Amino acid sequence: MSGSNVWSRSREKIRIFPELFAQCTGEAAAYGKCVAATTTDRQELKKDLCAKEFEALKTCFTNAAKRRAR
Repeated sequence: MSGSNVWSRSREKIRIFPELFAQCTGEAAAYGKCVAATTTDRQELKKDLCAKEFEALKTCFTNAAKRRAR
């Protein structure tokens, strides 16, 4: 595997990230609100407190990437 291929693929993924992310604004907002609500008063974010919101965001992002690949 060529080193330049790895960088080219990585650059392409980073380049399209904003486009994919823009398709998931509702899920991103819900996850952000959950994180903000669970970390008030400088508390640490605990594992799985926002798992449902994260999974929704991850699913949306994955689906957006699949739609783009078609």
